[in-house]
Amino acid sequence: MRKGLLLYNPTAGRFPVGRFVHGIIHPLKTAGWSMDIAETLSGTHATQTAHIAAQEKYDAVFAIGGDGTVGQVASGLVNTETALAVLPAGTTNVWAIEQGQKPFSWFQWRALHENAKILANVEPQYVDVGMCNERPFLLWAGIGLDAETIRKIEPRHRFIKHMAVPHYFATTVWEATFWHGLDLRVYAEGELVEGHYLVAVATNIRHYAGGMSLISPNAFLDDGEMDMWLLSGDSLADAFRHFFDLVSGRHLTSEHARRIPFRTARIESDANFSIQVDGDPVLGGHTAEIGIQHRALKALIPQNALHLLKNPKR
Repeated sequence: MRKGLLLYNPTAGRFPVGRFVHGIIHPLKTAGWSMDIAETLSGTHATQTAHIAAQEKYDAVFAIGGDGTVGQVASGLVNTETALAVLPAGTTNVWAIEQGQKPFSWFQWRALHENAKILANVEPQYVDVGMCNERPFLLWAGIGLDAETIRKIEPRHRFIKHMAVPHYFATTVWEATFWHGLDLRVYAEGELVEGHYLVAVATNIRHYAGGMSLISPNAFLDDGEMDMWLLSGDSLADAFRHFFDLVSGRHLTSEHARRIPFRTARIESDANFSIQVDGDPVLGGHTAEIGIQHRALKALIPQNALHLLKNPKR
């Protein structure tokens, strides 16, 4: 019998998920899982609990929350044989949306149950994990305007999460009004790129901006490579242009957006900058060292999302 841990974030998302967690146990037990339940107390606690589960030889940790929770749990499972399974229940759930899962809400309260059934019998896969200044990330690491916005809005009260999109948009517009970008030196794969940018973001997945943008439509989760996107500009008008380009896909051919595939990269600036990883603010500085741990995380991926992997186990 496989052993799993349901690890849920009680503060994630617009609606409290705790009272629905026990309802996931039945479909997993039916599929041959023995389940325990734990509640996260903080991001650090989520990482530590996941790491302890790996030490105790759990087969999987089912992370119930948003992208921040997913990244925190993943950090505790890197280079272990315990798989990450994601049951989306957060304000943003880009990792799950990319894989075709429907996030939990009180209007879709059975989504947890259905997603648990989808993941119960899939073959574990191995995916890449990014490292930004020694901090693991699963989705993105970014500096510039998006990191400044996240630094201002996190942590959010649950009431604000009901207005997540307008709140994020309004905060971004406010920050962009006063944010004039950074002079950056980007070293990637032996190449130096210098310029003035509003955003520099390394992405391991295809979606960005809360799932509204297909920023890297050909990205794979397990190919040992990521994309660095550099968005130039210094004004609110430039920020709006990039937003509409990202949503429409015009950034792929825009002269104001540059994509650099990389395995290792270093971003430097004479000015201090903020950093976000997986939508969570982290300590910034003058340098961001970004690398990849190839296929360092075991994960349960829905069968219909195996196209996101270059070399899936079938």
